[in-house]
Amino acid sequence: MAADQFHLAWFLQGSSVQAWGQPWTGNISEEWMSADMFLDVARALERAAFDYILLEDSIYIGQNWENRRDIFLKNGMSVPRQEPSVIASLMLAATKRLGVVPTLSTFAYHPYLTARIVGTLDQISAGRAGWNMVTGSSDYSGQNFGLDHLPDHDLRYDMAGEYIDIVTQLWDSWEPGAILADRKSGVLIDPEKVHTIDFKGQYWSSRGPLNSGPAPQGRPVIAQAGGSARGRATAAKYADTIVAHPKGIEAMKEYRRDVRSQMAVAGRNPDSCKILFMVYPILGSSDAEAQDRAAQRGISAAENIDERLAQLGWVTNIDFSGHDLDAPVGELSTNGHQSTLAGFLRKAGKNTLREAIIAYSGSGGSVDLVGTPETVAAQMDEVMQEIGGDGYLIALPNVSRRSVAEITDGLVPALQQRGLVRTSYEHTQFRDNLLAF
Repeated sequence: MAADQFHLAWFLQGSSVQAWGQPWTGNISEEWMSADMFLDVARALERAAFDYILLEDSIYIGQNWENRRDIFLKNGMSVPRQEPSVIASLMLAATKRLGVVPTLSTFAYHPYLTARIVGTLDQISAGRAGWNMVTGSSDYSGQNFGLDHLPDHDLRYDMAGEYIDIVTQLWDSWEPGAILADRKSGVLIDPEKVHTIDFKGQYWSSRGPLNSGPAPQGRPVIAQAGGSARGRATAAKYADTIVAHPKGIEAMKEYRRDVRSQMAVAGRNPDSCKILFMVYPILGSSDAEAQDRAAQRGISAAENIDERLAQLGWVTNIDFSGHDLDAPVGELSTNGHQSTLAGFLRKAGKNTLREAIIAYSGSGGSVDLVGTPETVAAQMDEVMQEIGGDGYLIALPNVSRRSVAEITDGLVPALQQRGLVRTSYEHTQFRDNLLAF
């Protein structure tokens, strides 16, 4: 018996250069300034009836290897990256149903600016915009905005709660029906339905109202990646969709149970938020071919240890260049992405750093999905039946038109034939499609 339908979204790891130096990526190293490939990706996802594409972002160049930028620049690791709200506007213009969710970090954008940017994206797309709320994790990013370092992890989430309150109040500063557009009376906007918010918090303040006008969705969709305890609590209170990356079936079940219970305590209907688990499907024309492709990840990691550790350091704020590769990983702490570090340490166990990064790089997302489209569709069905929902966020390390087509033209039809995902959109607006099932 098949599970109920589940949702699909795409996690695009930054914009600009993707999979530079990898096969089947065309001339991306020369053409990266153009958004053509990313518009093709958005159109393909819309044809496959994905709920949304999330544009992950960072706002600095890594320096977490030998305290230098060299390895990041030479290998094009998370650089160059373009402003996600600009890419989002182009994607929304190229599509008619797909939700588009740019990442805007709380330390880099004032809450009024975030409310205005995302509200404007919602307007120009007739209600298809979202906002991926992140607090930032790297002091290098903070230093680009005049900060010596980012606040401590838990304080960042205290500040984020206040930040989101401002953004949502600004979106609410226009009541429904505020736009009269009454040609006979000559009144465009009803002054009684537009309000200041006069928010004065501990960390942020804003007078309001939002001058860009109301958003078609009222409040655009809020996405959040809640991995740590504080991240989960924030996601449970505010998010409409959650980026989740726990490892293994039991961890996925526990994560979903925990967040949904926190939502209930907060007075929210748990079904109003869709938790999507990050996965990295590896497809092949046969199961054996897919298994061989999966094995290549570990082989590639073994051949590029420095790059893999530098990338992990970029996320966790740890410079691994001075660590002994053949000594046990030991205890590590960070003010960066705590859930990423925790996942790495769980995978590492008592292994050496070399063994740990190879194993970590070779592993998939929340669950390993390897095989033909039919095999992987069956695996996804089984997992969803076990954990109860709500769907998957697909993230590929090497994005190309070919790798996207393997998902949209290979995997998705196999899922559709099983009745597991939609074949067409139920609604015109983003939130409505999220809540359709």
